[in-house]
This record gives sequence, structure tokens and C-alpha cells, in this order.
Amino acid sequence: MTGFVLKIGILSLLVSIAIKYGGPYLPISGNTFHALVAVLSPSILLALLLGWRWQRSEKL
Repeated sequence: MTGFVLKIGILSLLVSIAIKYGGPYLPISGNTFHALVAVLSPSILLALLLGWRWQRSEKL
């Protein structure tokens, strides 16, 4: 379990560094729509993946 938490922490660190230093180079205007997409997309993606996994486990 410790290894899993460590992997998640390292991945989170790498993503945050990429956002901090690479984000200003992206040609994205700051508006409400882009903020909503950035905030809601991880939750929606995770819900889709977990739903897909749940459906596959019930069929087996």
C-alpha cells in the first residue's frame, strides 16, 4: 500500500511541476469555460473509468 501512495505522490508532483512551468506556454485564454473544463474533467474521467470497471466486474 505504501508503494501505491508513493507512486501517486510522485505522479502528482510531476503533474504539478508540468503545470507550473509548462502552463504559461499553452495558448489558452482564461475564461469561465476553460476553468470549468479544467476543474470538472478529472472527476468526470474518473467516474467514467470506475463505471466501466464496475460494469466489467458484474459481468464476470
